[in-house]
Amino acid sequence: MHKNVQTLLQKEMTRKEFMATLGFGAATVMGFGSILKLLGGASATSKKQVSSGYGSSAYGGSKVS
Repeated sequence: MHKNVQTLLQKEMTRKEFMATLGFGAATVMGFGSILKLLGGASATSKKQVSSGYGSSAYGGSKVS
């Protein structure tokens, strides 16, 4: 790994390439998988469907049939 870092530091690159490399490194550190989950719509909490009792209707009361 040390050799890879040294190679990256010695490589000449444009400002655009540097910013892209820096952005990729930041995304990796923050958790690229978590970012993909967030963008994909995966929710950490799920809402349970309540069929009866408090919270089963829009106002929290009971349904009249």
